[in-house]
Amino acid sequence: MEFMFFFTIPFLLINLISFFLMLDDKKKSRGSLRRTSEGALLFAAICFGALGIWAGMYLSRHKTQKIIFIVGVPLALLQNLVCLYSVYEYVSALF
Repeated sequence: MEFMFFFTIPFLLINLISFFLMLDDKKKSRGSLRRTSEGALLFAAICFGALGIWAGMYLSRHKTQKIIFIVGVPLALLQNLVCLYSVYEYVSALF
C-alpha cells in the first residue's frame, strides 16, 4: 500500500495549485491585471486538478455561471477519478 503515497501526494499538490490558480484569477478579475485564460483553468482541471478548480470555483464564487465550467469541471473530475482508479487497479495487480 505504500505505492498509494506516490499517487496521493502529487494529486493533492496538483489540486492545491489548481485551487490557488482559481483564487488568483478571481483576485485578478477585480483589478485590471492580466488574467488566467479559461483554457488554462480547464487544462488544469483535466490534468488532475479538477477537485481544486471545483473547490476554488465555489469558495470564491468565480466562473460559477459559465456553462463550460458548470459541465466541464465535474466531467474532468470524473475523468480524474476514473484514471486514478484505473492506475490503482493496475498497480495493485502488480504487487
